[in-house]
Order: sequence, then structure tokens, then C-alpha cells
Amino acid sequence: MDWKFLASVYLALFVIMDPPGVIPVFLALTARRGSAAMARSALQAAATSFGVIVLFAVLGDRILSFLGITLPAMQVSGGLLLLVVSLELLTGRTDEPTEVDDVNVAMVPLGTPLLAGPGAIVATILFVRSADTAPETLALVVAIVAIHVTIYLVMRFSVVARADPASDRDPRPHTDRRSAGRRDRGAARCRRRVRLHRRARVTT
Repeated sequence: MDWKFLASVYLALFVIMDPPGVIPVFLALTARRGSAAMARSALQAAATSFGVIVLFAVLGDRILSFLGITLPAMQVSGGLLLLVVSLELLTGRTDEPTEVDDVNVAMVPLGTPLLAGPGAIVATILFVRSADTAPETLALVVAIVAIHVTIYLVMRFSVVARADPASDRDPRPHTDRRSAGRRDRGAARCRRRVRLHRRARVTT
């Protein structure tokens, strides 16, 4: 196995697919789901991305030639997509993603095009073209599997702790609640005494 080629493929796909950058989108799209559903969504998103990347790794040149799309055109489209996203982040004009109940967000937009987008597809095709020997091909396969395992683990363990229902209760200790209750009862007795005193003065 060509370890240098494996490291170059893994690092390139890691930078392009950006697993840590997917965490906010993943949490926003699956915020109202349970932990089991979020874990299932993470697995589905990683599996969808893996399927798309493997498809273009095996049949990428044929698919592009059938569609009449050249590899430089894919490179330009990926660059433009990154430019648009970067400008939106710089100008703060991004809309916060919201969860949709009747759509499988694990496949679209998480699996593709967020993870398996034009940049990752073009990089995979280029690496397939440059893999001339069996060790390089094996390194390419291992790198693709490794990056998707990383993506799954990052999304799977990015689940934040749910808000404890007990946190909505009064956070004061029981002793503070008792003392507050005593103060309230004492204030009520004082108000009753003042009212009785006023009535006694009126009658006199």
C-alpha cells in the first residue's frame, strides 16, 4: 500500500468535505429528533456520500462524457460553489437551516451535495486517474472508506446533550424555597394585620 498516496487522498478529501463544518448543519436539520434517529441520519448521510463518491470513482469519466460535461467545467463549478458559500459566510447572509419533517435530510442536502459535492467528485476522479499501480489503487479505496468513517463518527458523536426537563424547574435549592415560602407567608400575615388595623381605625 502506498501510504503517502493514502495520506494525500485522505487529507484532500478531509479538507474538501470538511466533516467538522457539517456539524452545525447536521444538528440544525436533526434538532427535534431523538438520539437514535440522529445516529441513523448520520449513518445514512455517510452512506449516501460514500455511494456517490464510489459511483464517480468507478464510472466518473463515463458519466461526465455521457452528460457532455468536461472535468474542467466540474472544477469551475466546484470553485464557484465554494466562492458563493464563502461570500455568504463573509457577508452574513446565510439562512439558518431548519428541519423538515417529511424530507430525508440525511440524503439531501447532507449526503449530497454538502458532503459529496462537485469538489469531492472532481478530486476523486483526479485521484482515480493518477492511481496507476495496485498499491495506489488500494490506498485510494482505503482513504475513501476512512474519510467516510470519519464523517460518520464526527456526526454521530456531535449530538449535544438534550435539555434536562428538570432544568425547567425552579433551580433554587429546597432550603431556599422553604425560606422563600416563609417570607411570603410572613408578608401575607403582615398585610392582613395592616388591613385589620385600618378597619379598626375606621370603626373608631
